[in-house]
Amino acid sequence: MDEKFDIQKYLAEGVEQVVKDALRATLKDPKESLFLSKFAIASKKASAKREKEEQDGLHVPSYLIASITSSCNLHCAGCYSRANNATEDCEPSMQLSDEEWLKIFKEAEDLGISFILLAGGEPMLRWDVIEQAGKMQNILFPIFTNGTYMGGKYMELLDSCRNLIPVISIEGGADETDSRRGEGVYDKVISVMDELKSRGLIYGVSVTVTKDNLKEVFSDDFLETMRSRGCKAVFYIEFVPVSEEGAELAPGDDDRDFMTDRIAELRASKDDMVYISFPGDEKSSGGCLAAGRGFFHINSHGGAEPCPFSPYSDINVKDTSLKEALKSNLFTELRNGDILSGEHIGGCVLYEKRDQVEKIMADNSI
Repeated sequence: MDEKFDIQKYLAEGVEQVVKDALRATLKDPKESLFLSKFAIASKKASAKREKEEQDGLHVPSYLIASITSSCNLHCAGCYSRANNATEDCEPSMQLSDEEWLKIFKEAEDLGISFILLAGGEPMLRWDVIEQAGKMQNILFPIFTNGTYMGGKYMELLDSCRNLIPVISIEGGADETDSRRGEGVYDKVISVMDELKSRGLIYGVSVTVTKDNLKEVFSDDFLETMRSRGCKAVFYIEFVPVSEEGAELAPGDDDRDFMTDRIAELRASKDDMVYISFPGDEKSSGGCLAAGRGFFHINSHGGAEPCPFSPYSDINVKDTSLKEALKSNLFTELRNGDILSGEHIGGCVLYEKRDQVEKIMADNSI
């Protein structure tokens, strides 16, 4: 019989490995290495907090995804957030304030959450929230940005608050990036990367992986281009179709096998950068890590959702706490049921089985 999968051990070791990889990737940057050395100590303390909560009956994940705005200046082809009506052109009302986000960040630190991924919309539109995040030095904040709003004041903030790590979206070369994100976006983000490098600031890139760009974004040429411009981390995000029209672009099983093998190869042979895949190989992690198993999502209005790709919520942190959100009926049923660990086709089990998630929501509303 297989040994029971220990998700707490898996995630704790995963956090430690990310920090070790980041330290190795920044050895030539004393300022960054100093921050990461301090963060390594903080992450061990955070792990102890999570273990304490586990003993008290509450599983706390290492990661939180926070969509701090619903506004975005771009119209990227196939954007799941716009398709779910979670992103708009203008700043909607009733979004969480910077003080409300700071309260969430402080609650996260108290619970032992080590990483908060800031997303949107376009998160750089919320200077007020990012400024608050910079105060939370025991949490690492990767900021998933399209890179078009990173002016001088952001460069200064990133230099003084090393816990803020921009992760810039790119789809490969100029043709691939501009065809999805808009004409001229590639040149813009490349100029931002060059300025980050010239200032000695650490950053990463985020790539939406499709069948069309798969081989290019994993190629030595692409990675060398990123490396030469100072990139220290690559996040590979599998494309999740939001309609039947784009379904043929989603990576298949053979593609995911290629990604898994290639990432293992890169981690072994090119360790001056960090490589992270999402959803990644769910088999090795005991199934999907959403709904608080490994991470969860807070949308711009405070709704606690299993995942950005699964925009369902039955609790709002404006009215309660992160701890209570982790105990919500939706999260509890997803963690205790077989949806997250069950067999499925494709990279995102919650998107594929959204009918079952909707049924849980309907049943709980009765």
